[in-house]
Amino acid sequence: MVFIFAKYSSFLVFLGIVIAIAAVMIAMPFWIKFLKKGSIGQQVRADGPQSHLVKQGTPTMGGVIMMVAITISALVVEAPLPETILLLVTSLLTATLGFIDDVSKVIKERSLGLTPKAKLIGQFVIASSFCLVAVNTLGIEPTVTIPFIATFDLGIFTTTILVPVGSTGFSVPWLYLLYVDILLIGMCNAVNLTDGLDGLAGGTIMVVMIIMAVIAYRCDMLSVSIFAAAVVGACIGFLWFNAHTADIFMGDTGSLALGMILGCLAVLTKTEFLVLIIGGLFVAEALSVMIQVLYYKATKKRIFLMAPLHHHFEKKGWGEMKVVVRFWIISGVLAALGFSIYFAQALMMGG
Repeated sequence: MVFIFAKYSSFLVFLGIVIAIAAVMIAMPFWIKFLKKGSIGQQVRADGPQSHLVKQGTPTMGGVIMMVAITISALVVEAPLPETILLLVTSLLTATLGFIDDVSKVIKERSLGLTPKAKLIGQFVIASSFCLVAVNTLGIEPTVTIPFIATFDLGIFTTTILVPVGSTGFSVPWLYLLYVDILLIGMCNAVNLTDGLDGLAGGTIMVVMIIMAVIAYRCDMLSVSIFAAAVVGACIGFLWFNAHTADIFMGDTGSLALGMILGCLAVLTKTEFLVLIIGGLFVAEALSVMIQVLYYKATKKRIFLMAPLHHHFEKKGWGEMKVVVRFWIISGVLAALGFSIYFAQALMMGG
C-alpha cells in the first residue's frame, strides 16, 4: 500500500479507517459464533439495573477482533515507524491484560475478574514503560501544556534521574512520568467504566479518536494519525455488532486497550492536558464513581442514584438508547471544544 499511495497522506488516513472496518466486519461474525459455541459470555453485575439481566451470557471479548483489525490496518497502510510499533506494543499488552481479566470472569462466572490491585500493577508497568520509551527513544519532551496559560517543564534537572546505559544515559523524568502514569491509567479505567451500555464506549471512543487523528495529522505525525484512524474504523465496525441489542461486548480486552491508546496518543501529540477536555465524558464517568465512593464512605448516602454516570440516568428513567445517543452527543461536543482550543492556540503560535 505504502508505495502506491505514499504521496496521498490524507487518503492513507481514510484508508486506515476502511481497512479496520473491513477487518472487523469480516472477522467478527466468526468470532461471535466461536464464543457462542464455547458458551463464553458476559457476566452481568447483580447490583446493576434490572434491565441488564437479559444481557447475561452475551458473547464478550469483541476487543480481540478490534485489536486485530487495528494491528492489520496500522501495519498495512504504511511501513511501521517507531511510534507505530510503540503504540501497537503498548495497546496489545494492555489488551492482553484485559483479556486475562475477561477470561477470569468467564471461568469464575462472576462480573469481577482480576483484582483491582493486579490490574493497576499491570497498567502501571505498561504506562511507565511507554512513557520512558517515548521520552528516550522518540524524543517526546517531558512537558505539559495548558492552552493559553503555560507550558510546564516536568523534566527539569532537579526532577530527572539519568540512569547510565552503555555509553549513553537513560532519562527518567519522574515528575512527568508520574503525570503520564496517572493520565494513562486514568483513561484506561475511565473508558472501562464507560463500557456499560450497548454502543456507549465504542461510539464515544470513535468520536474522540476522529479528533485525535486530526490533531496527529496537523502535527505531521502521519503514522500516529493512521493508527488513530484505525481505531476509528475498528469502533465503526464493532458498533455494527454492538448496537442495541448487542450481539457482542468488547470486554476489558477492548475497553482497557482503547483507554490506554487514547492516553498514549495524547502523549505523542503533546495534548496531555487537552485530552482531559477531548475525552471529557470519560473523565466525568470516572469522577462520578470516585465521588460516589468517597461521599458514601463519609456520609453513608449517595449523590448519584447509581455510578458510573450512565447508570444514574438509567435509574432516572432514561431508556438505554437515549442515554447512549445523548452521551455520544456530549462526547462530540467536548471533543469539538477540545479541538477548537487546540486549533486556536496553534493559530496564535503561527502553527
